[in-house]
Amino acid sequence: MKTSWRSASLVASAAAVLALTTACGQDSPPAASQNVGATAAPGDYGSIGTGNGVGGTAAGQQASPSPSSPSNPAGKLSVATAEEVGKVVTDSLGLTLYRFDQDSEQPPKSNCDGDCAKTWPPVPADDAEAGEGIDKSLLGSVTRADGTKQLTVGGWPAYRYAKDVNAGDVKGQGVGGKWYALAPDGKKAQGGGAAGEGAGGEEAGAQPGLSTRNDPKLGEIVVDKNGMTVYRFKKDEAWPKPVSNCTGECLEKWPLVEPVDYADTKGIQEKGYMIFDRTDGKGKQQTINCSPIYTFAGDKAPGDTNGQGVGGTWYAVRPDGKLVGASEK
Repeated sequence: MKTSWRSASLVASAAAVLALTTACGQDSPPAASQNVGATAAPGDYGSIGTGNGVGGTAAGQQASPSPSSPSNPAGKLSVATAEEVGKVVTDSLGLTLYRFDQDSEQPPKSNCDGDCAKTWPPVPADDAEAGEGIDKSLLGSVTRADGTKQLTVGGWPAYRYAKDVNAGDVKGQGVGGKWYALAPDGKKAQGGGAAGEGAGGEEAGAQPGLSTRNDPKLGEIVVDKNGMTVYRFKKDEAWPKPVSNCTGECLEKWPLVEPVDYADTKGIQEKGYMIFDRTDGKGKQQTINCSPIYTFAGDKAPGDTNGQGVGGTWYAVRPDGKLVGASEK
């Protein structure tokens, strides 16, 4: 099986981002690394429900064997439509396959080991094959730390969820704001079946990495590639350099927005559009007008704005980086 690679070069993307960004309040490029500030107070995080997703056993289907064993083969992959989630990739038993936001697809890399891999068993690559609705050119493999080969879809390592025991279950959807069912193109499966299908069967997730939408209550706000609302934290700093004060438990509820090439945005202000290196081991984070940006684990579907005003510190973002419904200080 040949590994699927995207044609764009990581080096070229990094160079492009650096070329169009400048340090906040300066005319020179930003330093390679910036400090992450103090951890936010627990009361600022907001509360969220359990991310169990939706699912159930279809009529006439028997309960599938538990996917907890990493040795369970994938077999012939296919596409199923899950209520409120859309089109998802399933294995030969009808079990949903997932992807992890902390992994990478370019190049493919799995960051789920140990106890994580017990809850999210990696899908073996050896016998996986493309069934109806699956583009075989998107299937590949990545070598894990233990030397085993894990299936990738669109470059993303594929997993099952230990709590999915029946064909059609998607209980892992949205867990921790980091786990999502795999769409046939390797993107996150999000949205209802009707919304997830475009003309010619295209996935709705093919929108820019960051763009805007008109919310009936909040006006024009920034959303990510999945249509999920983007937020800012009032305790962060933008000037003279970005500093995130959301760490640890805070990041579990407010996942950081990873770097998005400005060429992959629509309607977002270019001035102050930059990335910075966190020092808490969470990698790089995107900013708008130099302010760090996040999504909210309590938002379960595109269009949700459950994070608006949480703790009096979290607010949706305008295309120019300003807070929605709050002053800057």
